Amino acid sequence: MTQETSSGQYQSAEAAPLARPAESGPGAATEGVVPAPGETWLNRNVIGMGVTSFLSDAGHEAATSVLPAFLTSIGAPPIALGTIEGVADATASFVKLGAGWVSDRLGRRKAITVGGYALTGVAIASFALAVTWPMVLIGRVVGWLGRGIRGPLRDAMLAESVPAEARGKAFGFHRAGDTLGAIVGPLIAVGLLALLQPMGVAGSAAFRVIFAATLIPGLGAAVAFAAMVVERRRAPQPSLPLMATVRGLPRSFRRFLVGVGVFGAGDYAHTLLILAATELLAPTYGLVRASQIAALLYVGHNVLYAAASYPIGALSDRLGRRGLLALGYLLGALVSLGLVAAFAVPVADVGFLLALFALAGTFIAAEDSLEGALTADLIEPEVRGTAYGVVGTVNGLGDLAASVIVGGLWTLVSPAVAFGYATLAMLAGAVLIYRLR
Repeated sequence: MTQETSSGQYQSAEAAPLARPAESGPGAATEGVVPAPGETWLNRNVIGMGVTSFLSDAGHEAATSVLPAFLTSIGAPPIALGTIEGVADATASFVKLGAGWVSDRLGRRKAITVGGYALTGVAIASFALAVTWPMVLIGRVVGWLGRGIRGPLRDAMLAESVPAEARGKAFGFHRAGDTLGAIVGPLIAVGLLALLQPMGVAGSAAFRVIFAATLIPGLGAAVAFAAMVVERRRAPQPSLPLMATVRGLPRSFRRFLVGVGVFGAGDYAHTLLILAATELLAPTYGLVRASQIAALLYVGHNVLYAAASYPIGALSDRLGRRGLLALGYLLGALVSLGLVAAFAVPVADVGFLLALFALAGTFIAAEDSLEGALTADLIEPEVRGTAYGVVGTVNGLGDLAASVIVGGLWTLVSPAVAFGYATLAMLAGAVLIYRLR
């Protein structure tokens, strides 16, 4: 069972005694290891996972930053982008629960995680071959299948690699490394566009070059995880039942999932944020120039994401995670409200859009750092893989609803109405998380 401490954090009331490894070394697999209080949190595993996520995000964020403009260049409507992101996220969510549960049964996670990173890298690079938006959809789905497989396993390994009182720091550091890649990726995309234009490579052809180049960091991520991360293995649980395990998760965790799911129903993919900036700026700057500016705005988004991730995680170790997560969700609602105003006026001001992108990066930092750390606070180590899979499933289903609904309302009604819906859903999620006990 779990109980909330005075600082708003959760800890197990029936925690097993902490174990120390019998042996250590680069190749040693440790059985049932839980880091002791006071053990350093910035260790080989935390650094290795940070490097891995840096490379992976550098690849797929380079592709993401130009994907809206690429889809526009081949004649795809806004609902196509929402469908691509929503279906891909839903696919990832469906495999997260199964992958987490299987890893709890096997007691091993590393090999499956490496395979997930490799699959994502190859799939994202396949966008270079797409001539219609359904082909992009297939590549995105396959890529996010790999992402869904690796996500809960990596998070469980990260939680097991650090002492409980430093989880916020570890998850914040990981998200910062992840987001540094998300800064570098769009910059690479913008730089390649600038280099290719004088060579006569423009439009969809330039975007295809960028997609192909993402294969290098994509596969590099799999190599880095394999080489740098040492697995802390647990005893296999071959008889661990899936549904009984899910039903047995703590009630406080289930209430947490409700807030996560409601917020997620409005948490549209941030490629729609890039598309919004591109559409608002295109009448003034033209499509290619607007796509470059939107990509640079996304870099600003990711700078704030990287800069805020560790401080937010570290602050949550001191003040508790629930209130900070609710505040992060509230920032998400404010971003969506700002986009309502931008399309209603309309506003094609780069400074205003930069402010929205910066707030968006901050709320994503809170969301990604604190949801993962709070899950570890609420769940016993033996079933954390399953629990992270459940969180991933709820987030994925929410992302599917958000991206399809926002993209659909955008196409069928107006972008202002689409982001108005997102504002209300995010605000409701913030209230539910704030009221969590």
